[in-house]
Amino acid sequence: MTGTEIELPVDGGVLSGLDFGGGGRNVLLVHGSGQNAAAWTDVATRLADRCHPVAVDLRGHGQTRLASTGPEQYWQDIGSVVAALSWERPLLVGHSSGGYAVTAAAACGLLEPAALCLVDGMVLNDRGTALAWHAAARTAEAADRLRTRFRYGWETGEEQMQAYVGRCVRDAADDPLNAGARPGLVGAVARRSFLRRGGRWVRQPTVEEIAAVSDVGQCAHAFPSNDVYERVTCPVTVVLADGGSYAARRDEVRAVVDAAPGRRLVELASNHNVPMTKPAELAAVVLGLLEDGVRQA
Repeated sequence: MTGTEIELPVDGGVLSGLDFGGGGRNVLLVHGSGQNAAAWTDVATRLADRCHPVAVDLRGHGQTRLASTGPEQYWQDIGSVVAALSWERPLLVGHSSGGYAVTAAAACGLLEPAALCLVDGMVLNDRGTALAWHAAARTAEAADRLRTRFRYGWETGEEQMQAYVGRCVRDAADDPLNAGARPGLVGAVARRSFLRRGGRWVRQPTVEEIAAVSDVGQCAHAFPSNDVYERVTCPVTVVLADGGSYAARRDEVRAVVDAAPGRRLVELASNHNVPMTKPAELAAVVLGLLEDGVRQA
């Protein structure tokens, strides 16, 4: 199953997405920075018999042509996406920066989710530390690292694009992010990251997209710092990868979980890229949430 291509209207245009069909409770799957909707394919395939999963390409990612001009548009779009789908109280599942995206959308009241599932995707710094961290992400040196490692913003022809996708598949086993992922899935995610513009292909996201969403000094509604969780009132499940981005900060994650009722911590043996490398385990967590009584109107 690869999902059916859909377009979802948001402010200024549309987001691309994949609708994996199914019936019953609605589940929105939100990818992290640098990935796209295809990253959820192996999770969604395991969900579609028992719920209705949809994955989106956020601004500047995948096949979405809209780019961010500020740091908050990409998560504000989540409210518009849910409205376009005519959903009420969906389960929101976000990986990496997508975990913050669904958190911010819930914290600001853009929608009323049944629950959040944050997959190795949290904000644990205080405001001062977060501001400094994001400022560092906007430097020329940081942009060069992204271009070198991930080819962000690379503009190329068909042959070179296909060769790059092939290399991603061949190198997956030695890639700290993709090791353990199904090769065909690695190829699908890499291929979806190229957007056709004229006669060329552009690797999304661009470094300009990363810089725009990192300009958090302009945040007016939800600053990406640890106090955002004080504004989240729905149930929250945090999936913590023991080889992921937050493993060394488990005590801080635990403190967020323990700070309010209706929160729980699930730990998985995984690298950071849980949706692609541990799809069966993650799908089981999501289905468990639904079976435990996540209710949708």
